[in-house]
Amino acid sequence: MTAAPAHADNPADGKGAPKVPPAQMSTVGGELLGKPGPQVRRGPGAPQLPKDLSGRSWLVADAESGEILAANNAHWRLPPASTLKMLFADTVLPKLPRNQTHKVVPSDLAGMGAGSSAVGVKEGSSYTVHDLWLGVFLRSGNDAVRVLSAMNGGVSRTVTDMQAHAEDLQAKDTHVVTPDGYDADGQVSSAYDLTLFARSGLQKADFREYCATVSAKFPGEEKPGKKRDSFAIVNTNRLLTGEGMPGNEPYKGMAGVKNGSTTNAGNTFTGVAQHDGRKLLVTVMNPETAEPHRVYTEARELLDWGFEAAGHVQPVGVLVPPRGAADKPGDGRADQATQHAQASVAGSGGGMWTAVGIAGAALAVLAVGGFVVHRRHPLPGRGRRG
Repeated sequence: MTAAPAHADNPADGKGAPKVPPAQMSTVGGELLGKPGPQVRRGPGAPQLPKDLSGRSWLVADAESGEILAANNAHWRLPPASTLKMLFADTVLPKLPRNQTHKVVPSDLAGMGAGSSAVGVKEGSSYTVHDLWLGVFLRSGNDAVRVLSAMNGGVSRTVTDMQAHAEDLQAKDTHVVTPDGYDADGQVSSAYDLTLFARSGLQKADFREYCATVSAKFPGEEKPGKKRDSFAIVNTNRLLTGEGMPGNEPYKGMAGVKNGSTTNAGNTFTGVAQHDGRKLLVTVMNPETAEPHRVYTEARELLDWGFEAAGHVQPVGVLVPPRGAADKPGDGRADQATQHAQASVAGSGGGMWTAVGIAGAALAVLAVGGFVVHRRHPLPGRGRRG
């Protein structure tokens, strides 16, 4: 089946996805996460969940403690579309120096799916790793993914690396077939796993920088005897740019991470935002409505709810730590979250891996060298307003 371009968030209908969640799903992160339907434990003063949420699967969680504030079919295995590029980036980013240069050969782009989203990589032209990551994060370029995969030893090796990293992250709903999220038989993930990928990636400074970049310049084709031009590229994350949103305004405090869209997956989105020092992650998969940009509308509504509900709800689960990190001591808040929300999770281990790359950070907007990026600056304490 031909995939819709990953940046086109209107035409994809998700018709390849199953319509009904399994009666019982994985309980990684908590028993309630294995049950179908919305899961929330409201306390006094907690707002009602947003009305008319149509996402087949969604989740909103505290990015630092890992507490899941509410979820719906969190472990439903669904096609992920280009949100799978978060796992690709988290896997490959540490392996390739950003100033490394590569000249593209035909085999680098071989096998790229018909209708793939592309940033405009040209055979015979050279690009830095930094250029290619901008193409991945901003334009969801499958061409950039393919070239980076070639630099990593090939598509097959990259898929193997991604699957191994998913297993290390305890993302047990995920089966990787393509590095770019292009529709493929058997390729699935879940709102839970996608949130794990985002949280892991956000530990890395380069990942944070790229996923928060609003616009940049991308090198044009190299032509003999001519000066190489560049062209502007803009991030396809509408909550980051504001494009098509009410008032064309970005979501307050939005700092990434990735959207996607294919025929089978419908529209998918994972985002991270900060309000007054609290940082939330949200994932929405395949809203069942034809309303334009619905995946962003529902993500925004869930973030609004999460920021209002925080402190007034009991967690329905927790984002588990990577394998090997579960035995490392975390901060007191994280340990309490583990004890409270993860007591019924078999094999979860002790302690809590925390989002150290997110903690103690403020969001600022900075224009530099022709591109705009939401940058994070360390703060001396977690209590400061960002």
